[in-house]
Amino acid sequence: MQTKTFQQVNETLYSEQLPNGLKVYLLPKMGFGKTYAVFTTRYGSIDSHFRISGGAEVHVPDGIAHFLEHKMFDKEDRDVFQDFSRNGASCNAFTTFNRTAYLFSCTDLVEDNLNILLDFVQEPYFTEQSVEKEKGIIGQEIRMYDDNPDWKVYMSLLKAMYQEHPVRIEIAGTVESIAKITKDTLYDCYETFYHPSNMILFVVGSFDPESIMQTVRKNQEGKSFSPSPKIERFFPQEPAALAQKQVENHLSVGLPKCMIGFKDAHVGLTGEQLLRREMTTKLLLDILFGTSSALYQKLYEAGLITESFDFDYTCEQDYAYSLLGGDTPDPERLKEMIQQEISHYLQAGIAKDEFERSKRKKIGQFLRSLNSIEYIANQFTSYTFNGTDLFAVVPVLESITLQDVTERMGEHLRFDQMAVSIVRSAADQE
Repeated sequence: MQTKTFQQVNETLYSEQLPNGLKVYLLPKMGFGKTYAVFTTRYGSIDSHFRISGGAEVHVPDGIAHFLEHKMFDKEDRDVFQDFSRNGASCNAFTTFNRTAYLFSCTDLVEDNLNILLDFVQEPYFTEQSVEKEKGIIGQEIRMYDDNPDWKVYMSLLKAMYQEHPVRIEIAGTVESIAKITKDTLYDCYETFYHPSNMILFVVGSFDPESIMQTVRKNQEGKSFSPSPKIERFFPQEPAALAQKQVENHLSVGLPKCMIGFKDAHVGLTGEQLLRREMTTKLLLDILFGTSSALYQKLYEAGLITESFDFDYTCEQDYAYSLLGGDTPDPERLKEMIQQEISHYLQAGIAKDEFERSKRKKIGQFLRSLNSIEYIANQFTSYTFNGTDLFAVVPVLESITLQDVTERMGEHLRFDQMAVSIVRSAADQE
């Protein structure tokens, strides 16, 4: 077992790669009353076109990663939720564009719960009957999201920004796409993407690392796995240009929703370069749109935004974009004022004191977030899959200069890469 100490944040990480390829990371935080474990596969909704170990290319229906996540809780002879509940643990799972995660939190019986987590994720059980039943359940979930204004404004913006990349496709797929899923396609995807070599186990909380690692070793030694498959993922060539400049929908909302997105035309970064771009862009967004910015105050005083106004930057190896917006009585005016503020900064530049204040703020926010074991677990896994390091965030932030942020602003906040998604009241359509 290897150890790595991060003096700046006073954390020690224990890690080991098991013979079957599973990477295990343990972060003891003594004094915390809760332990949180997440077992994650690098398999998300965008992984619908792939090839295994040089074989034939495979296309699977949209939504199958999310469908598989649901079906993993089905067992022939037991209820996984009850297994955790008997041990005083709560469990959950989620699917994103890039990964699927299974998790639990507990205050006691950590090793017992860890065995339950590893066993249920590594014992698939699918039948044609249960697959058909699940199609109805997920179909209802899909229709529910279609009527959710916050989800609608977000996914519509991704579809406006991206012409070809599968990030524009709903994570759950469509009613039509999931109808094509069978027991066999689920097993095929499971055997490809749920191999231990494609997965990470991360445990954070109050525990003895050697005892936990021994529990994981023993659990995995008792199981047999096929050789590690070599997975080759295929994504369509994404044009730099937007699919649409603006898209509108009408749903049941009190106030219209407006979300603005900036699509990164150049992607493909990994490791520290990817982390550096992420931190630089998040600094930039905070300077321009954070609660202490001049624009935020103007928008709030003008009644153009509510407390729902927010912004974020998503940075993956093959796609990246910034989003900002929220509820507003006047989407056109909000969009206009945001463009005006960006134009002002592009001409006048960013003041040094604004940059320094935002930098100190981002470092402070990150250090505070390390008090959340849920945040640590989910972010650590995401960063690790991208070849980056969660505990490198502070050193990278400290190294970013005003010139870095200024150059990033000119590169990223381009109006030809800006798309807008608006959801208005259904009554406005009548």
